[in-house]
Amino acid sequence: MALPGRIDLNDLLVFEAVAESGGFTAAAERLGVATAKISVEVGRLESKLGMALFHRTTRRVALSDAGQTLYEECRPLLHGLTEALERAASGREQLGGTLRISTTVDHAALSLAPALAEFAGRHPHLAIDLRTNDRVVDLIDAGIDVGIRLGWLRDSSNRAVKLADFEQYVVAAPGYFERRACPANPEDLASLDWISLTLLPTPLTWKFASQLGETRTVHVTSRIRVDSPSALRALLQEAMGVSVMDQFNAQEGIATQRLMRVLPEWSLPTAGIYAVYPPGRQVPAKVRSFIDFYRRYLTEQHQKDTGA
Repeated sequence: MALPGRIDLNDLLVFEAVAESGGFTAAAERLGVATAKISVEVGRLESKLGMALFHRTTRRVALSDAGQTLYEECRPLLHGLTEALERAASGREQLGGTLRISTTVDHAALSLAPALAEFAGRHPHLAIDLRTNDRVVDLIDAGIDVGIRLGWLRDSSNRAVKLADFEQYVVAAPGYFERRACPANPEDLASLDWISLTLLPTPLTWKFASQLGETRTVHVTSRIRVDSPSALRALLQEAMGVSVMDQFNAQEGIATQRLMRVLPEWSLPTAGIYAVYPPGRQVPAKVRSFIDFYRRYLTEQHQKDTGA
């Protein structure tokens, strides 16, 4: 059996990107190169191996049987090589390469972007690729190094580190209560105009706890539903109803008195901010450095906000 000629490692990395992205264009975006370059390098690899690695259609590129076998056998080896290079570079003061981060649109604007500005300033040789989406993205398919997620994590094969907790507030515009009675207890919320955020796992069921240890579970109904925290905030500030917002989205409106906390003596369960990253034996230095930095950043911001 004839052995293939010398294989360019870059061709294997491109092959992996296409396999995980499901297309040449998506792989090109992930790697930051031209689509034509992806096509050339995959074709070169197929020529040297003497086999088709992908089935190509007008809509999608799928692995052939031979391609699937190669991907499964090469992927851990490629990751091991990448991790070895990261470990070799971890002793240097300067981080390099590209750090790809994903989070929600609002969290990026309200918290993560200012943190990244400071982090990027400390590491001038590190490129930052921030991607925002209010839906949970597949980190491997999208080529993301670390995702910042808020709330409660679903079960997955990804690894996660909790960075901080945050509170949830029931809020409304002061003007809303010019025409409706302000609730005296959680049960009164069921009779108000509720705006639900459909991104939440249970946007119409809320469990409250009082300062005295009492608990109440309230089921509400909504006429208005939104899938964006920004849209929710805008509707609330227009006195369209009542809803729950995380403290990051609510704090500016409360500070400017465009929003007010409702039932502040009753609290909702705290949620978490998590750094989520793909499974692997070794966490890249750039990911470790960012996670440590952002954890400290969130702690310092909380201390500033609370005066602690």
